[in-house]
Amino acid sequence: VQLQASGGGLVQAGGFLRLSCAAAGSIFSINDMDWYRQAPGKERGMVASIASGGRTIYPDSVKGRFTISRDNAKNTVYLQMNSLKPEDTAVYYCKAVIQRSRFDFSRAYWGQGTEVTVSS
Repeated sequence: VQLQASGGGLVQAGGFLRLSCAAAGSIFSINDMDWYRQAPGKERGMVASIASGGRTIYPDSVKGRFTISRDNAKNTVYLQMNSLKPEDTAVYYCKAVIQRSRFDFSRAYWGQGTEVTVSS
């Protein structure tokens, strides 16, 4: 199983970006799908999470600006980021809890990261 993230880039403060992350490989089911970010010198932290049924969770720092969604038919999770701030600058990683077959336990898989830079 591989997760391929895309959509990062350079944007001015107040702008927007949409990140995508597609899971490919042997997949029986996908549970939670999340986005994390890690800024230089800081720990990686979760910025959005969506359960298989659609329940979402956001930290206060992005609530009202970021929206996570998923397309279960495409095994893809998205992160719409609006009203971006310089403090949103980070490498963004997707994570998915995936069960590869009905006989396997679920485990977490990570994408390779996509860089987001917000200029002031």
